[in-house]
Amino acid sequence: MARAAARHLLVPTVEQCNELKTRIENGEKFEDLAKEYSQCPSGMNGGDLGVFHKGEMVPEFDTVVFNEAINTVHGPVKTQFGYHLLETTYRED
Repeated sequence: MARAAARHLLVPTVEQCNELKTRIENGEKFEDLAKEYSQCPSGMNGGDLGVFHKGEMVPEFDTVVFNEAINTVHGPVKTQFGYHLLETTYRED
């Protein structure tokens, strides 16, 4: 079964998500911004979600984590929890 490792950053608005993505693209560290702004407990660990299998996360995560480029920040990704930036750090089929 496919598995991956990823990190994410969760905020309440698309505007804030876009602002943080721009800051990452301009050189700020994903993990530092996750620690400061993410509303998910994983933010304390720089947004690290660890390793998980396909189907263990919400469908919106799976679509990005198992189909999009690795080591690239994707988003905003909207879920029932808010808006996320996602970065897949590892993936195997």
